[in-house]
Amino acid sequence: MQALLSLSIAVFAGLMLSRLAKKVKLPAVTAYLVAGILVGPYVLGAFGVPGLGFVSMEDINSYSILSDVALGFIAFSIGNEFRLTQLRAIGRQATVIGIAQAVLTTLVVDAALIGLHFLIPDKLPLPSAIVLGAVASATAPAATLMVVRQYKAKGPVTDILLPIVALDDAVGLVLFAISLGVARALMAGQVDLLSIILEPILEVVCSLLLGAVMGFLFNFFEQFFHSRSKRISMSVTFVLITVALSMLEFEVGGVHIAFSPLLVCMMLGTVFCNICDFSEELMDRVDRWTAPLFVLFFVISGAELELAVFKDWVIVVVGIVYILSRCVGKYFGARSSASLMKCNPNIVKYLGITLFPQAGVALGMAIKAETLGPEGAIVANITLFSVLIYELVGPFLTKISLQKAGEIRPEGKTSARELHLKEKAEKQKQNV
Repeated sequence: MQALLSLSIAVFAGLMLSRLAKKVKLPAVTAYLVAGILVGPYVLGAFGVPGLGFVSMEDINSYSILSDVALGFIAFSIGNEFRLTQLRAIGRQATVIGIAQAVLTTLVVDAALIGLHFLIPDKLPLPSAIVLGAVASATAPAATLMVVRQYKAKGPVTDILLPIVALDDAVGLVLFAISLGVARALMAGQVDLLSIILEPILEVVCSLLLGAVMGFLFNFFEQFFHSRSKRISMSVTFVLITVALSMLEFEVGGVHIAFSPLLVCMMLGTVFCNICDFSEELMDRVDRWTAPLFVLFFVISGAELELAVFKDWVIVVVGIVYILSRCVGKYFGARSSASLMKCNPNIVKYLGITLFPQAGVALGMAIKAETLGPEGAIVANITLFSVLIYELVGPFLTKISLQKAGEIRPEGKTSARELHLKEKAEKQKQNV
């Protein structure tokens, strides 16, 4: 009962706050995150009443399976953006920009934080600075996707944005694994080429292979059904299976094999949408089914934001330097590479700003970095601080950028009910 009450209050708070956010022209995802803070352990949960909000971080973590599933569906939806017909037009540009801006962001953040390390070496160890540079490369596909969907953004910037976000996280995982290996070498005094080079490449390759296999199996079994309800049920089933399999970890001959749930589910969606002739309609119906799950995901994400990080001035100072240098890297990395690839002028101007949001992938990296010990704890705290800022401000900046690019139309007063009645009337005319 307590769990159901907590979840229902979370969704209710998110939905009601989204109405207020619309009045002040903020994206709904920002409202969901703020709602999470309000029902989290620092506000409503502070009263300690079980079921009335989330009373502790342990309470929030007990719902982690919902977040894992939601991220799986989000990645699955982003995979739908990798249709071959679209990639033929923007694939080369997206690849160059995705890699270039991620690498440049890592270099800029590394330079800024290593410089800061020499000013406060006792507070910011060199291994922490190096790892944070790689964490900076990751973006937040969930927040970006939600803004694009809410405002039905359409145009050159939107077309190239989601593929870049997906590629960005793949590059980020490799950069992070290399940086983590370098940090461990600095701490241990010896270099382990296995963990620095081989394991990150294996993680990406194995993730793509697993996702591809699941995509072909998904298409095979989907063909046995013709009703929409059963096809949707099969879609949900395969996303859940894929999320579960992507959590496997094992060792082969001393080499650690792991998967990236985001990459696996993205590849699942990519393969399926390119080989199934009814994938577009099915994807649209799955997106409608998952809407409440996404609301819950962002509210839980907001509740997870650790406000206690503001107590330490070092975290605040390093966090500000990290945020500013990351923004510089993302903006100029995207701008320079887009200009080099002779992209649409709006892509050159506005793409970099849409890459500011940061959340799930970066937090996953921070959790892995905690294996470094005290140096890893610093990485985790600074990442938490930056995610708190980026998640609240990033979606709004993405919305503004897409508006400036002319890819978001001004919101009208038409309600969903009026649209439904209009569609129904048009169908009746066609039947007559």
